[in-house]
Amino acid sequence: MTEIHMPRLSDTMEEGVISAWRKQVGEQINRGDVVADIETDKAVMELEAYDDGVLEKILIGEGETVPIGTPIGLLGDGSGSAAEAAPSESPGSAQQSSGETSGSQPQDNGGGSGPTQQDSAPAGQGSAAETANGSQDGPRNRPKASPLARAVAREKGVDLSTVSGTGPGGRIIRVDIEAAAERSGSEQPAAAPTAPAASTGSAAGGSPAAEEDPDLEEIPLSSIRKVTAKRLTESKQQAPHFYLTSAVDVTDLVSFRADLNERLQAAGGPKVSVNDLVVKACATALRANPSVNVSFRDEKLFQHKRVHLGVAVALDSGLVVPVIPDADRKSVSEIAAEGREKAERARDGKLKPDEMSGSTFSVSNLGMFGIEEFSAVINPPEAAILAVGATRDEVQVRDGEFAVRKMLRLTLSADHRAVDGAVGAVFMQQLTGLLEDPIRIIA
Repeated sequence: MTEIHMPRLSDTMEEGVISAWRKQVGEQINRGDVVADIETDKAVMELEAYDDGVLEKILIGEGETVPIGTPIGLLGDGSGSAAEAAPSESPGSAQQSSGETSGSQPQDNGGGSGPTQQDSAPAGQGSAAETANGSQDGPRNRPKASPLARAVAREKGVDLSTVSGTGPGGRIIRVDIEAAAERSGSEQPAAAPTAPAASTGSAAGGSPAAEEDPDLEEIPLSSIRKVTAKRLTESKQQAPHFYLTSAVDVTDLVSFRADLNERLQAAGGPKVSVNDLVVKACATALRANPSVNVSFRDEKLFQHKRVHLGVAVALDSGLVVPVIPDADRKSVSEIAAEGREKAERARDGKLKPDEMSGSTFSVSNLGMFGIEEFSAVINPPEAAILAVGATRDEVQVRDGEFAVRKMLRLTLSADHRAVDGAVGAVFMQQLTGLLEDPIRIIA
C-alpha cells in the first residue's frame, strides 16, 4: 500500500484544497500521471503520481482542505487490500493512524512530506471515504471541467452538472461557469462544501454573523486569498509606506511603441504593451538605483544583486505575482513574451510556485480598468512596488503654448525602513526620464 499525501507545492503553503480528482477509484496510475488538482496558496496545480499502482481509495473528497502531509488517497495492487486496510471512519482518523507508517514513505511520494499529527479530526469529512469507495457521488460520473472552472464554480455556487462545456471535448471552462452564474443571477458565491474546522476557525454551522443576519452569506476564502490577506495585512502593519507620484508624458512612448510593434510584427515577434515598456524601464532604473532594489526582513536590510520583477495578475481566486527574472538583462520583446505567457498560465492554474517567488520589485497595473492613479500595497519582503494608471489625453503647457499630451501617472509605494524619500524620488525621476525618452529603454 502506498499513500498519496497532500504535497508542499510552495515554500509558504501550509494546507491545500483538493480542487479535482483526475483519476477514478480502480483506475491504473503510472508514475508521472496527473492524479489530482491541488489549490495552493498561490495557484491551482497538478499533483503527479510518484509511484505505479491502482487508485484503491480516495481519503479526501473534492473541495476539502487538509494540512500538508495528510494522506489523501491510497495506491495498491488492484486487489482492494489497501482500501480494506485503511480506516474508514474519517480522513482525520486515517491521518492519525497512519502517523507511524507514513514516516517511512519517501518524501516525494505524491509530493508529500509525511502526515501532520492532528488533535482532532476535521469536521465534515466523514463522507469522503464513502465517496471514494464507489458511491454514485464519486469521481466516476463527475463532469469534465478545468481546475480553474471548478474553483470558480465553488466561489459562485454553480453546480457543474447543470453546465454545458464549450471547451475541447465538451470540457467545462471558466467562461461557461461565468455565463451560468450570470444566467442564474448569482452575484454572490454560495457557501462552499464543509471545510475542516482547523483551517476555517469557524463552527460547522457557519460564522455567527452569517447566522444572525439572513442577508449575510459567508464567502469561502480560497487558499490564494487567505495568504494574500495575511501577507498584505502584515505589510501595512509592519512596513511604514510612503508614496511618490509622477505625471509622465508618454506621448513619444506611445508613438515609439507603435513603430516598435510594426517592426516586431514584420519579424514575427510579440506585440509590446505600454506596461511592457514600463516594466523594462523599471528594471533599467533599478539597475541604476540599487538602493531601491532591496528588501527588509528580520530587522535586516538586504541588497539584491539581480533584478527580478514581479508583475501582478488578478485571478478570480485572488492575486498572484509571476516573476520575470533578470528583467534588466532582457529585451522589451522578451519581457513581453515571457510576461504574457506566464500571465496566461497563471489564469489557467499552470504556473509553478518557483515562478511566483523571488521577486525584488513589483509592478501593478490597473490602467486597463480606467483607473488613473492608485497606491499599491508593498509585496513583502520587497521594499517597493510601482502602481501604473491609465494613459489619458490632458492639456499641458509646452513652450508657452497649450498642447494635448498623453499622460500617465505612476505611484511608487516604498518601505521607509529600507528606502529614504530622496532615494525613491531619484528613482522616480530616472524612471520618468526613461519613459519620456523611450529610445533609452532599449539602448
